[in-house]
Order: sequence, then C-alpha cells, then structure tokens
Amino acid sequence: MTTTTELTAAPELAGAPLTSPAGHLGTTLRHTWYLSGRRLHAVLRQPAFIAVGLIQPVIWLFLFGELFRKVVDIPGFAAGGSYLAYLIPGIVAMSAMNGNMWAGMNAMEEIDRGTLNRFLVSPACRVALMNANVVEQAVTTTVQTVIILVLGLAGGARYPGGIAGAAVVVVASILIGAVFGALSNTVGMLVRQREAIIGINVFFMLPLTFLSSAFLPATLMPGWMQGIAECNPLNWAVVAGRSALNAHTDWAAVGIRGAGLLALAVVCVTISVATFRSYQKSV
Repeated sequence: MTTTTELTAAPELAGAPLTSPAGHLGTTLRHTWYLSGRRLHAVLRQPAFIAVGLIQPVIWLFLFGELFRKVVDIPGFAAGGSYLAYLIPGIVAMSAMNGNMWAGMNAMEEIDRGTLNRFLVSPACRVALMNANVVEQAVTTTVQTVIILVLGLAGGARYPGGIAGAAVVVVASILIGAVFGALSNTVGMLVRQREAIIGINVFFMLPLTFLSSAFLPATLMPGWMQGIAECNPLNWAVVAGRSALNAHTDWAAVGIRGAGLLALAVVCVTISVATFRSYQKSV
C-alpha cells in the first residue's frame, strides 16, 4: 500500500478552462501528467513500500514453487517444465490484485488530510485526479511484476514466449490491478471506513485466487469451480499471461481475455470517476 504525501494544487494546473472537446482533452492530459508526477514522486520518496508489497508474492512464489514442484507429474496437469514457471503468472496476477485492492485507503487518507478537498477548489481537472491514481498504480504494478519475473528467471523458470510474453504478463497485471484499484477507490469514497476495505479485501482475495488456475489447471478442478474460474477476471489475467509465456501461444485466447480485462477495467474506472463526482457534490 503506497502512502500518499500531502499534495497542494500546482501552479501548472492553473489556467482558463477550455470549452472545445480538443481543449478539454488537452487539459485532461496535461493535468494527468502533472498529477501523476506528483504521486510518483511520493512513491520514489518511499520505495520501501514497493519492496514490502513484494514480500508476500516472493514467499508464495518460492515456498509454493518448491513445496508443490512434483504436482507437474500429476496426470492431466498438461504443463511441461517446472511448476515454478507455471506458478509465476498466477503470483503476478495475485500480487497486482492484492496491491491495488488497498487503493481505497489512499483515497480516504487524502480525504482525512484535506488534500482532496484542496484539489476540488483548484483548477485541476477532476478526471485527471482519478487518472493520476490509475497511472501510479500501473507504474507500481509494472515494477513489481518485472521484479517477480526476474526473480522467477533467477530461480530457474524459463519463458519460451520471450519478451512479447513477458510484456503480456505486465499488461495483464496492470489491467487486473486497475480493476481492483478502481473498485477499492469506489468503496473508499462510498463507505469511508478503513475496516470496510480491509474486510472486503480479506473476503475476496483468497477465494478469487483459489477459484482460478493460479496454482492448478482448471481441468483438475471440480466442475462448479471451473465455471466460476471462467468468469473470474483474476483467472483471465492468469491464463492470458501463462499462455503468452508458453512456446506455442494461443494469441486468440490471449486477445479475448485481454479485451475482457480492458473492458472491465474501463467500466470499473468509470464507476470510480462517477463515485468521485458524487463525493465532489457532497462537500
């Protein structure tokens, strides 16, 4: 969970509002750039939070990778190579989901410190405020995903899919992170209670993880679990990443799941922006 430092309205955000569509787009992009820079500066000042977020996935990666390395010999596993290589896309997706599910805590922190209200009375573009949050989460998720991939490589995993496959894993992790980050922001804006976010995270994280193919192929699951896994967005990210890292990638399957994640991320971010606008009217 990234701790957000107190922000103030930047002089760069000042200026007369533009009424044309092109003007609005340019303003949104410019404000997103400045606000994203401010949030990323906060991350750079406290890089330990990125390292702390990696502790759990690294433990899962090497503990489970070694503990269950023989499961690849189970009939029907249908996955060549090491279990560590099989496990990595699942750990990446789980890490992205878990890290971004705490985004709502940052939203409440900004509300409590009065930072958000300062921006609401500034010329800052409202959509850019939410875009900056998404950009920060995407950068943090990318860094953590690359580190996990490198650690897996150091541990003996191999990625026949090469750079293209690794890029798909990164993109899938960003999208699944955006989905749960936006939902967490929505909850934070609505309930404004840390206990609610903690409870929701605990309630959903492990069930969504184990109702996916993160640890075992869907073919080894009971039928009802397979049905849930097909509708589980976390599983879409896992399957897309794992398929992209394979030697014979089914790009059609990767594209379908990637498109599903992108559409879901857009919907969740849109809901988050709408919730933000509702909060704006209430203050």
